[in-house]
Parts: sequence; structure tokens; C-alpha cells
Amino acid sequence: MKKTLRTVLALTAVLAVASTFVFATSLTNSSADDAALHSHATPKSANFAGETVPLDKIDVKERYDRELIINTNLHGTTITTIKRAHRYFPIIEPILKKNGIPDDFKYLCVIESGLANAVSPAGASGFWQFMKGTSKDFNLYIDEYVDERYDLIKVTEAACKYFQSAKNRFGNWTMAAASYNRGMAGMSRAMDSQYVTDYYDLYLNQETSRYVFRIIALKEIMGNPVQYGFDMPDSEKYPIVPTKKVTVDYDIADLALFAKEQGINYKLLKLYNPWLINTSLKVNNRIYEIEIPTKGI
Repeated sequence: MKKTLRTVLALTAVLAVASTFVFATSLTNSSADDAALHSHATPKSANFAGETVPLDKIDVKERYDRELIINTNLHGTTITTIKRAHRYFPIIEPILKKNGIPDDFKYLCVIESGLANAVSPAGASGFWQFMKGTSKDFNLYIDEYVDERYDLIKVTEAACKYFQSAKNRFGNWTMAAASYNRGMAGMSRAMDSQYVTDYYDLYLNQETSRYVFRIIALKEIMGNPVQYGFDMPDSEKYPIVPTKKVTVDYDIADLALFAKEQGINYKLLKLYNPWLINTSLKVNNRIYEIEIPTKGI
């Protein structure tokens, strides 16, 4: 009995080891297959706003490659952003063009907020992530009833003013984009202390060091979605919702009642006018245009 038991235990141990090896091998092969599916050759060239990215520099190429890998494999986030872009890029693009800002800056908006009215832990808000204090410098109105950081048209105009000011200061769009993350003064200090003027030559904090690379990575992925595994028909992307504008130059005591009078509900009023941050509105001698959805409600 003891000999038989020892034999059974020995066989069991062998089988356990063998099955573990097979399972581990299966996982290894599966991981290799996944890596092959979601790893892509780094493009041989790249640019931001027509300015060449020096991919001949080893660290520059590797930093770009890192952001391509990360954002290619952030499937949920990248898919959602591509879907949102179908709705919001047509609003952002003509404003950039009108103000003489390169189209590539729409991808800066992508990495700032994912094309949503996000709020950061520091209090930066909206698609372009303006801080409350900075907003005043770019004529964005904020009070207890209205926060224009959430008005996509007005805040995109404000962002354009910033980009043009930064371009005038630094002489190129790449530095203008980087300064949106660190601030103009911060970029100037880094340039002065390191005796260089090129973003790609600066030693910066991790967030700003990655910032422009994230922009150009999203530009590459969203500009070539099929190549990076994000093949979806337009029918799966978020459509532009038709709206009518209602001009308001008077106080509204109850926005929920106002919404009902417009043939919608309070939820839709807030969704399409996120800059309305209270349950009522005092215009304070200002004139507002409120968007009322007319389809898909």
C-alpha cells in the first residue's frame, strides 16, 4: 500500500509539473501573439504642425515609440476618443483655421481631455483644460451661473489666443504646444538654464517631456486608425446632433421649466449647454445662445 501510494503521489507530482509547463507555455504563446497584434513599427518620419520631429535621435524615437505603444493599447480610451472626434473635430477645426492655428492642435485637445468636459484634480476644466485664473486672461466669463470653460466654441477661441501668443514668444509651434502644459514662463526658464531652444533637446519633467510625443502619437493613430487596429465605420462613431440656438438676454429663474418650454428636458439642456452650471441663469447684461437639440431626443 505504501509503495503504491508513493507511486501515485510521484505520478501526480509529475502531472502537476507538466500541466504547469503546458499552461505557462500557452500563456507565453498567447502573450507573444497579443504583442504581435498590438505592436507596430515606428513611423520613419513625423511632424507636428509641419515641424519635423527628429526621429534620428535615439531618445526621441524611443519616446515617440512609447506613446504609440501606450495609446495603441489603451483600447477603450482610444476607441472612445475616435468616436467623439467624429462629433467634435468639425467644431474645433474651423476655429483653429480661422485663427491661423495649425490643424494638429486638435490633438492637443485630445490629450488634454479626451474630447470631454473633464475636470482635473487641480481644477483645470473643459475640453481645453483651462484653469479658472487663466480663463480671465483669455476673456472666458465665469460666475456662479456660467462657466465658459465648458462652452466648446468660446474656449477653443481662447485656446487659439494662447497658442498664437506662445508662438510669437517662442518662434515655433512645438514649443507653443509644450508651453500649454508647463506654461510659457516654465519653458523659458528651462531654455535659459539649459542653454538650448529646441523642445527635443530640453530635459524636462516627465509630464512635459511626454506631452508633445503624446500629441503626435494620437495624430498618427487617429489619422491612420485601421493601421493601428481601430477599424470602425462612421455609423459607429458619435454623430453631430442638430440643434437650434435660442438667444437669451433675460434672467431664467428655473432652467428645468425653460427646458420644458423648449420641448426638451433639463438633462438635455445641461448636456448640450454644459456651461450652464446652476439651476437658474442671471445674464448680468450679457447675451447668451442656448443650444436646443432638434433630433435624437
